[in-house]
Amino acid sequence: MSAYERLKIDISKPRYDQGTYWGRAQHFSILTNPLNLLASSQQLEDSKQIVNSYRNGAELPGLTPDQLWRAKQLYDSAYHDNGTESKKMFFFGRMSAMVPCNMVITGCMLTFYKTTPAVVFWQWINQSFNAAVNYTQKAGGVSSEGDKGETQKLAVSYCAATSGAVLTAISLNKFMAPRFSPMIGRFVPLAAVAAANAINLPLMNVDGIKDGIPVLTADGEELGKSAKAARSGISQISKDECSHTGAAGWSVANICHAFRLCFLPSNELYESF
Repeated sequence: MSAYERLKIDISKPRYDQGTYWGRAQHFSILTNPLNLLASSQQLEDSKQIVNSYRNGAELPGLTPDQLWRAKQLYDSAYHDNGTESKKMFFFGRMSAMVPCNMVITGCMLTFYKTTPAVVFWQWINQSFNAAVNYTQKAGGVSSEGDKGETQKLAVSYCAATSGAVLTAISLNKFMAPRFSPMIGRFVPLAAVAAANAINLPLMNVDGIKDGIPVLTADGEELGKSAKAARSGISQISKDECSHTGAAGWSVANICHAFRLCFLPSNELYESF
């Protein structure tokens, strides 16, 4: 008897019910868990072997549901799977690296903002990290013809966003330094990142703006494509990014946005993306 016949677990779907808030919260907490970064290469290879063997109908005697799900979680955290092959993701491009890396980068942007070289360096580091995550999650290093166009789009967005962030930060520093208290200067990184996002979002979604994005019914049936829906979504996200005020507000706004998504009904959640 195969492990699938014995356990009856479909690992192609999330472990927790995505139709409930708690299920989505559990799913995303596992997806972004920084502890996944501590798994050794051998643990990752073992998890890959278990997942592939389970998919191929192997017996895997002694495998428990918890062990299977743990292997699947480690596999998803470290490997990009395009359906035909899987390849290990770049370490800093994994979703589990988002929290620790963003904490360090944000802290440095808020601390080292007084000199032009420091501003340029940390804004470049921030946009480079964002580009690394975007490339890793979209392409994952598994090359194909479609990925080439995606990589080119990422490169253009990276250059434009980095330039916008650096120019905004330097300009605001020059303007604010002689006129306002140092406390106001703490807001410069926020404005720079908001400017970068305002540039990056339309460039990354230019295909949707031009050709439209799928519009679905509550049952998931596609009715057609709408460029207006794409423009509306990008506009709302840009406003949300630019409305964050201050370091604490920045963090709280992102957390609140995540919780807001978790409370959406599942059909609205998927349609929103």
